[in-house]
Amino acid sequence: MINTNHLPITTNAYKYLRGGCREDGAGRYRTRSSGHKLKHRSSTSEERFRFEKPSAIQQRAIKQIIKGRDVIAQSQSGTGKTATFSISVLQCLDIQVRETQALILAPTRELAVQIQKGLLALGDYMNVQCHACIGGTNVGEDIRKLDYGQHVVAGTPGRVFDMIRRRSLRTRAIKMLVLDEADEMLNKGFKEQIYDVYRYLPPATQVVLISATLPHEILEMTNKFMTDPIRILVKRDELTLEGIKQFFVAVEREEWKFDTLCDLYDTLTITQAVIFCNTKRKVDWLTEKMREANFTVSSMHGDMPQKERESIMKEFRSGASRVLISTDVWARGLDVPQVSLIINYDLPNNRELYIHRIGRSGRYGRKGVAINFVKNDDIRILRDIEQYYSTQIDEMPMNAVPFGTLHHSVLDLRPFFVFLVICS
Repeated sequence: MINTNHLPITTNAYKYLRGGCREDGAGRYRTRSSGHKLKHRSSTSEERFRFEKPSAIQQRAIKQIIKGRDVIAQSQSGTGKTATFSISVLQCLDIQVRETQALILAPTRELAVQIQKGLLALGDYMNVQCHACIGGTNVGEDIRKLDYGQHVVAGTPGRVFDMIRRRSLRTRAIKMLVLDEADEMLNKGFKEQIYDVYRYLPPATQVVLISATLPHEILEMTNKFMTDPIRILVKRDELTLEGIKQFFVAVEREEWKFDTLCDLYDTLTITQAVIFCNTKRKVDWLTEKMREANFTVSSMHGDMPQKERESIMKEFRSGASRVLISTDVWARGLDVPQVSLIINYDLPNNRELYIHRIGRSGRYGRKGVAINFVKNDDIRILRDIEQYYSTQIDEMPMNAVPFGTLHHSVLDLRPFFVFLVICS
């Protein structure tokens, strides 16, 4: 059991909790929700994280995780789930011990790197060592970093398991396993890899599952490796995000989607936008077609070399790139606050992915817009999403005017334009 009486916490981590804490007069802070004292280390860079108060998931989950309980935590996208487990991980570390004490697994390389950078920022005055152990990078560099000693490893399951088998990642001191985007991690593609990693961990390892969506079949599966977990779940009809306006555009033919996207392009670049396609081939095709039409776009999918993916992410985060076309490699966990618009060029293959995709906009209570391109045979899928999440997806206003040789309905973007300006 972790001693929660005097928890070391950096100023940056404290900023996440500030709204729910009060000073006890001895330089420590007690959270109103948990009653745990958090030692506040002052710094000159405390304004780097501007968090006014903890979110609901942070108030409810952090106290349980730092008690040492197994936790299943579900909350809407953009509500601070990453900070929830990052702060909790920092509390469990003994910085004097240069061994891996927490392991965080994520479904994509980009998300693992984002988690690593967030942990290093939150733990900047603790001298915490955290390494991103991901595929597509130099194995020798992984081995060198792990041999140096890392308090926390954030990574993708395949590379992490490889490092465990090579005995470069030693698991004897691991106290906590975190599965971010847990429903994806326990899906068919990753499930066996997760079990492979879990078998190498100490028997008393605390397990924390985090996701925006947790289907019933995934919850049932957790009995295999969790002990009496605390469940912090939201109702299904509360999952769609309040600040995101959702629309659909009816297109009779697949090729009309491209014409519609061209109509929208000037509006997309008011802010930053992500366009989702269901396949890598479609991403490549759409990117090439947009560039042929003299539109500036970038693209990303899982078959691209890691260096190229890193470069694209860096450009998009900095705002140098405004429109990104991607597969679902971008749907989970990635956080670029400037993104206010999501376009589903293809509707996703399952209901859970819809929530993750649109959750890339409207981060941390900001406003956002999601637009779905819907063919006639997609209407049933759209209505299923509406019913399942008790939400409403309105048709975008249209002005029927000739478009080229087709009588194509052109979007009335005026109200939408105003809303996006407010978002940006």
